[in-house]
Amino acid sequence: MGHQDEARLRDRMLEEIQAVGFALVELSLYLDTHPHDQQALGEYNNLSQHYQMLQYEYEKKFGPLQNFGHSMSAYPWQ
Repeated sequence: MGHQDEARLRDRMLEEIQAVGFALVELSLYLDTHPHDQQALGEYNNLSQHYQMLQYEYEKKFGPLQNFGHSMSAYPWQ
């Protein structure tokens, strides 16, 4: 994979992480006012799992998304 292809992949992965993160924020705000909406809660939980998987895949390929103990670092320090 060339440098430009890798940069495009990184950008696409970050965009998807951001989009899912945005949807999670919106759903959490909705659930604050509608805590008994089981469908929304199910959607939130599914998106939360998807978000964690996206973060894992990104970090495996490109390194930590966050610092200060939120993400593990491979050797050498990333």
